[in-house]
Amino acid sequence: MTTPVPQAFPAKMETRKLEVRYGAKPAVRDVSLRLPERQVTALIGPSGCGKSTFLRALNRMNDLIPGASAGGEILLDDRSIYASHLDAVELRRRVGMVFQKSNPFPKSIFENVAYGLRVGGMKGRAALAERVERSLRGAALWDEVRDRLDESAMGLSGGQQQRLCIARALAVEPEVVLMDEPASALDPIATAKIEDLIHELKARYTIVIVTHNMQQAARVSDQTAFFYMGELVEVGPTERIFTNPSQQRTEDYVTGKFG
Repeated sequence: MTTPVPQAFPAKMETRKLEVRYGAKPAVRDVSLRLPERQVTALIGPSGCGKSTFLRALNRMNDLIPGASAGGEILLDDRSIYASHLDAVELRRRVGMVFQKSNPFPKSIFENVAYGLRVGGMKGRAALAERVERSLRGAALWDEVRDRLDESAMGLSGGQQQRLCIARALAVEPEVVLMDEPASALDPIATAKIEDLIHELKARYTIVIVTHNMQQAARVSDQTAFFYMGELVEVGPTERIFTNPSQQRTEDYVTGKFG
């Protein structure tokens, strides 16, 4: 099932009949979904329905799981992410990920953001400092940490740590940002900051977010995809999915009849 995408927002990524298995067990089945460029797509559905598996497939994170296999197609700019020209490291630079639990490195705030840049071969303190500042500004964190860059990232609050992880993802200049329940462990104030940040980031990035929070999906996304039992039940503009879904299972889920 696919959704029409306005011409102003061509598909940045697309899956065609995607299937992901863990051993013999299918976790995602026959999912065809377009992810519009510079838009936010929310993936919703009950626990265990395949949302996070689908998300991880977009930058081949499932490749790291023993026994996992994928079939069908995944395209980035109309080219297969499994094509020989694109190795997994380059793919993950272009398609970054922010995880549910903030995972700062036990390093300074500066070195957390600079880490991927150093791995990528960037040298020179001035160049690194410029990119670190730009990334922290992009994650709406610069003003809070500008005088603490040499302090340990472990001293930041939970919400600050999550924004630091977003800054780390932005530093390598991705084109797509995947977020797996980025605010589920945060308090309401920190959650609001992450949501505000998502609104700002979509001017430059294509964003895909997994969330269990229906209100959050309604607030931050342009397109919502409802998954159930490993299948894509329905996808469409977020307002329509929440106010006038075409599938009964979608309506039952968004109105809280199950989940």
